[in-house]
Amino acid sequence: MYRFLRTPRWWGINVFVLLAIPFCLFMGTWQMGRFEDRVASHERAEQRPDPSTQAPVALDTLLPVDKETSGRVARASGRYTEQFLVPDRELDGRSGSYVLTLLKTDGGRALPVVRGWLPPGAKAPAPPSGEVTVTGALQASESQGTKGVHTAGGLPQGQLGMISAASLVNVVPDDVYDAWITLAESPAGLTPVPAQAAAGTGLDMKAFQNLGYTAEWFVFAGFVVFMWFRLLRREAEASRDAALGL
Repeated sequence: MYRFLRTPRWWGINVFVLLAIPFCLFMGTWQMGRFEDRVASHERAEQRPDPSTQAPVALDTLLPVDKETSGRVARASGRYTEQFLVPDRELDGRSGSYVLTLLKTDGGRALPVVRGWLPPGAKAPAPPSGEVTVTGALQASESQGTKGVHTAGGLPQGQLGMISAASLVNVVPDDVYDAWITLAESPAGLTPVPAQAAAGTGLDMKAFQNLGYTAEWFVFAGFVVFMWFRLLRREAEASRDAALGL
């Protein structure tokens, strides 16, 4: 009754099952590992001292920005130059704009500095003139996946959709740091913009997506086994019926 297992069709089915089950188990285990890594990273971030409470450090010593240096208080000196608005940024449930001013540092590179959040309809205060020293929480350059980022273009002159060196490279003549800082104390008319947690250190939706994918891959493995037994039973019943002349 089970001679059909030796047919080429069933050899193919059996090979597929033998490959699919370990593949599904491997992918489920891998996704579980990704979730556990995110949980461990979140726990380490929770246990670390608040970066904003640490003493200011020279900007160049904290670069490139990573999970350890994100949020650290950086210090830089130079002169303010161009100023831009970054629209459609939320703060405390309200939509407004970040006021981003470039600081041409003593080393010649430009550092994007978010001096604060501006409510709708208000005028951004002019930056101070002359040599200044600024301190603020270090942040990694934004990407297209960052909340609030404009990627479609079409913004008026003087506005930026994304805070990054890539968005400024064709706007200003100076070399721009691949990072930015947000001031803890803003000038009158602006509200300080709090630092964001480094990417990959929080239990966000991506972490729970990994957990969901883990369950899906294990379900796929069980489904493969279920379908193999279902096909085997149906084929065996068909062979038995044929032997009985039904």
